[in-house]
Amino acid sequence: MLKIRNINDVIVVNLKDTNRLNSLITEPVKESLLEFFTKPNVYLVFDLQGISFIDSSGFGVFLSALKAASNNYGQFKICNVKGDVMELFKLLQLHHVFEIYDGLDSCIESFNQ
Repeated sequence: MLKIRNINDVIVVNLKDTNRLNSLITEPVKESLLEFFTKPNVYLVFDLQGISFIDSSGFGVFLSALKAASNNYGQFKICNVKGDVMELFKLLQLHHVFEIYDGLDSCIESFNQ
């Protein structure tokens, strides 16, 4: 379900084998993300490379992860948001809520600033 890697002490998460974050998979994705934030000071990036659809439950996962991160001195950021998915972030005004970066490298670098 998730591809997880560590780059410069930042956890990078991608969806594996799908281009959609919808209600069919959100519960296990949410549980996995929240598990990371049981420890303090975790830095996590959700890389949306190749994701073409997110429904309301998917945005709920992101909001839960952001809250869990901030409650435990961590950070949650998003990168590689394209096309219709970015339009949804803007329509829902969530581009003001999340730190969203064009690419993975700039997102990872932002943790060092």
